[in-house]
Amino acid sequence: MAKTNPGWFFEDYRVGQVIAHAVPRTVSGGERALYHALYPARHALYSSDEFARNCGLSVPPLDDLIAFHTVFGKTVPDISLNAIANLGYAEGRWLLPVVPGDTLRSESEVIGLKQNSNGKSGVVWVRTRGLNQRDKAVLEYVRWVMVRKRDLDAAAPETKVPDLAKVVAPEDLVIQAGLDFTNYNFTLAGEPHKWRDYAIGEQVDHVDGVTVEEAEHMMATRLWQNTAKVHFDATNRADGQRLIYGGHVISMARALSFNGLANAQMVVGLNAGAHANPCFTGDTVRAWSEVLDKSETNAPGVGAIRLRLVATKGGEPFVLKGDDGKYLPEVLLDLDYWALMPM
Repeated sequence: MAKTNPGWFFEDYRVGQVIAHAVPRTVSGGERALYHALYPARHALYSSDEFARNCGLSVPPLDDLIAFHTVFGKTVPDISLNAIANLGYAEGRWLLPVVPGDTLRSESEVIGLKQNSNGKSGVVWVRTRGLNQRDKAVLEYVRWVMVRKRDLDAAAPETKVPDLAKVVAPEDLVIQAGLDFTNYNFTLAGEPHKWRDYAIGEQVDHVDGVTVEEAEHMMATRLWQNTAKVHFDATNRADGQRLIYGGHVISMARALSFNGLANAQMVVGLNAGAHANPCFTGDTVRAWSEVLDKSETNAPGVGAIRLRLVATKGGEPFVLKGDDGKYLPEVLLDLDYWALMPM
């Protein structure tokens, strides 16, 4: 009997299945150092332990996206090893801070299935939770993935498409205990712009760009233990190119957003997301944002801001889709998220 794992195929999933993903991971300051080496990340709360303490956090946390990538990477062997594409995200919330020394593991529940009309693949919806060593959830989100079938003659499952919220309600956002921006140091943060300075509908061109390098992407894919074949095996695609991990683009765009949104310190909600077009080595990633909504919070001096973050590999800023309603070919990412900002 073969002992290797070929991964899951579409016909292997059943609605209601709970999948416990293998290989828990203990995170440390090493992940932070590598994260800041891979991306131009400069948000002050995650760059300086002293800045975090001055914002009321007795134990400075690791970057929100370190938690996301670690939890996501655990799910790949069971959810997206045989994926054609990662299609979207919804209902994401960061629930507890992840600090050095935490051990993270992941579990996913299958909440939806729909076979494609070609009979060769189907879409799988899962709700994933990241748990720490105390079995407390630190992160949860829904994602849906197009997965190949192993047996094209396998019967199609009963279709179930989950009803997902279009946005995480502001009152459902979890704010880290103790967070206090009343004595926030705008000089050290890098920009003077407060929550009240941003208007709904305002657009911000983040100006800077970073060219994706093969070595950095390969390091990132391994760092997050993402085993999806299209990311590390150049023979897995007909064009002989490694597909850049979509999370790599998310982190790159978020880091680039510092220029114009330096005070959008903490990501606390993921409303929606689409990897609109593939990214490959040599593409230069740029980013722009649009303010979609704002909300006050109960935390002292803390406001929530809902942002659309768009990553591109060219073209004009603030242009997302063509006349046909489809994403323009230069658009890589369309991400809708909540962040926390000093008021």
